[in-house]
Order: sequence, then structure tokens, then C-alpha cells
Amino acid sequence: MGDLMVKTSAGLQSTAARYEEVDTDSEGQRLDNFLLRTLKGVPRSHIYKLIRSGQVRVNSGRVRARYRLKEGDQVRVPPIIRNTSLPVDVSTSGIQWLAEHVLYEDSRILVLNKPAGMAVHGGSGISFGCIEALRSLKPSLRKADLVHRLDRATSGCLLVAKRRSALRQIHTLLRDRNTVKRYLALLKGHWQHGEVEIDLPVTVKRRGGGSHVCVDPAGKEALTHFRVIDYFDTQATLVEILIATGRTHQIRVHAAHAGHPVAGDDRYGDDVFNTNLVSFGLRRLFLHAHAIEFVWPESEEVFAVSAPLPKELSVVLDELNRRSRGREDQRRSPEGWLKAK
Repeated sequence: MGDLMVKTSAGLQSTAARYEEVDTDSEGQRLDNFLLRTLKGVPRSHIYKLIRSGQVRVNSGRVRARYRLKEGDQVRVPPIIRNTSLPVDVSTSGIQWLAEHVLYEDSRILVLNKPAGMAVHGGSGISFGCIEALRSLKPSLRKADLVHRLDRATSGCLLVAKRRSALRQIHTLLRDRNTVKRYLALLKGHWQHGEVEIDLPVTVKRRGGGSHVCVDPAGKEALTHFRVIDYFDTQATLVEILIATGRTHQIRVHAAHAGHPVAGDDRYGDDVFNTNLVSFGLRRLFLHAHAIEFVWPESEEVFAVSAPLPKELSVVLDELNRRSRGREDQRRSPEGWLKAK
């Protein structure tokens, strides 16, 4: 159902309140995600505000953001004021950049090699994120949805569903832990825990107007598997990380809790370590979503894709290699080491 537009002041338009009936494709979806699809371009923070204030209703009653919709539910979508004088598309150069960084695409899904510093979606003062930019690429991506999320500071594989059916299938795989998500991270110091899975629940707490994630026995389950790839004297350790759960900042919090925070982490990291690594060329969080793998449920087709380590991170490893070993023949790329293992 399209928006009914009401004229306001110059450059502004307001949608009238309307009701959306939940169809079979949307059954089981969380209310907040349903509204993000329905009100494209509206920041997530504003969606939550509308739900909390009771302006969004389901079957005439107030519900929480995590409410799972049922077929036939009537969702009241409140009026939304839009500024039509603002551009609705990303720049041509931005679209071209995104087109060049698509790692894989078929009729069901797309995998983007997300750069560090780019949000996955708009909100919190950000007009556009990866998903809004992708929707601007071509008509076939207008209804694309994020399958999962990456921190703004993290680079690498970002999986996007082009069809609602694909989104449901992969969400089921994620819920049942039938996907493999691999990350590469540079950690402080000499990792001494061996190959280990950290099983510590985490929770999000408000601190100073922002959010901070910490280990909390009363929090949500979080499982992070660490495996050493390479040591650089006692200064740092390159690790491969597999996550069975997708909690906010999970890798960064578990690494810091283990005494080996991620390099370049300005929230949970070590300031002295981070400052020292600037001389090695590090200017960002050293956390990269290296690969994602799963098996399509119906066809049993194996899907696997990987994103190479960005140059701004590989140069840091080169410099660490050079200073810690001093011999060219011992230098190696993390991708090469992973293949060798």
C-alpha cells in the first residue's frame, strides 16, 4: 500500500496514518524490521521511538519492537514527515564504488565487501548506509534487506537478501547455527589461550548517553571461537574468529575480556597499544569479516564467499612482519596462511 501524502511547509511532506495487513511473506518477522521495510529511509532510532510511544499499533494494541507478526495482523503505521528537498539517492560516484565492491550476486542474494567506516543502514544521524545505497543501484535491489549486520568500523562480507524467501531461509540457518562466519582480527599481545571458544553472555548497557556492551551472567548467550594464525613477537597476534551468535560488539568484548583487545578499538581497547600501532600504519579497527559459508536448505548447494583483507590492514601486517622478523622470506599473507592450514 503506497503512502498517502499530505502537503506541509516547503520541502516537507507528511504521510497519513494507514493500516498494513501482514501477508504470508511477512509472517514471523519482527515488528521493528517490518517497519524498516515499510518506512524505507526512516532511521531505526525513530522507528523505535514510534513503537515506544504507542503510535504504532498491532490489532489496535501496543506491542514491543520484538513482537513477531502473524498473518492477518493489522499494523497501524503512523504519519511520517519526510523532507523531500533532500536528495533521495547516493552520489553517482558512491553507486559506482558499491557496484565495484559486490563480491557475489545471484537472483536471491548479494554479498558486499563493506568498507570500514560505512554504516550498514541509516540512522543515528546517518542519512545513508550500505542498504540504502544498494537500493539505489538498480530496481532489482529496491526491496533488498540486510541478512545480518556489521559494526560500522568493521569491513568485509555483508550478506543482503534480494528476496523475502531468501531472507527467511538464511535467518533460519542463522538461528539454527548452520552458517559459518569467519573474521580476521589483530589482538594485543601474545595470545596464550590456544584454540578456544569463549562462552560468556553479554548485555548492552547505557553509559554517558551511548551504549556499552559488557560480559554479564544475566545477558544474552554469546559464543566466539578464537584460533591463532600468527604471532608478531610479543606485540600482537593475528587470529581467525568464528562466531556462533551475532551479538553487538561480541568479538571486541570477548577479546578484551580475555586480556587481548582488538587493535584500533577505541571503545574496549588499549590506548597505549593502539597509539603504538599508528606507527605501523593502523588507522582503523583491525577487524575484518573474512568469509561466510552455508548450505541452501532445499538444494543442498554449498555457498561460500570471502573478502580479501583490505590494503590498509595488510600493510600493517607487512610492517609487523618486517620489524618482528626482519626477513623477507618469512612474510606471508593471512589468506595464504589460512589456505596452508
